[in-house]
Amino acid sequence: MSGAGLLYAGYDAARPPPRPPAAAAVPIARAPDPAGPAAPGPSAPAPPAEAPPLRPSIPTRIRIPALNISAPLAGVGLDKGGGIEVPAAGERNLAGWYRGGITPGEKGTASIAGHVDTAAGRAVFYPLGALPRGSRIEIDRADGSVAAFVVDGVEAFARNDFPTARVFGDAPRPELRLITCGGAYSKKNHYSGNVVAFAHLVP
Repeated sequence: MSGAGLLYAGYDAARPPPRPPAAAAVPIARAPDPAGPAAPGPSAPAPPAEAPPLRPSIPTRIRIPALNISAPLAGVGLDKGGGIEVPAAGERNLAGWYRGGITPGEKGTASIAGHVDTAAGRAVFYPLGALPRGSRIEIDRADGSVAAFVVDGVEAFARNDFPTARVFGDAPRPELRLITCGGAYSKKNHYSGNVVAFAHLVP
């Protein structure tokens, strides 16, 4: 599945959407220290808790309190270029859950894409690049449950250097990816890349 060409619009190139700061990058897993783990310092934050997988249930709404996002979800497939489809450009406050994968909360990687903007203005995932690590994402599900995720990091990728396996590859725990456009914008080529939020399920 390709990340290139997922979304585009660019209604106001003079005011681009926020870009993730370098500190928002997902921490890289490191090999264990042969001497054993070091004792955490007094101000070292505890790692976010994890939760057991949930049963499959269609997602119906996404809420991100830190960004004041609350939007319905629609099931989407793949476009001709192999990227995740998104709702019609007129649906500025609607995000698309990739129905060819798992539902959010199941073991593995679930994906949700949304427009950053349209010709009419900012859209549902416009502020995604400003999402702080540790923020909470809540997914309402058709069975009445809520799948809660904590953000591990947010990163921007150039269209020609999109890490497909890292973003969409399987995971040993329930994880979530939020994807939108990002980078430089031009009327000819639209956005030059994508912004991706990485998150995992918590109690």
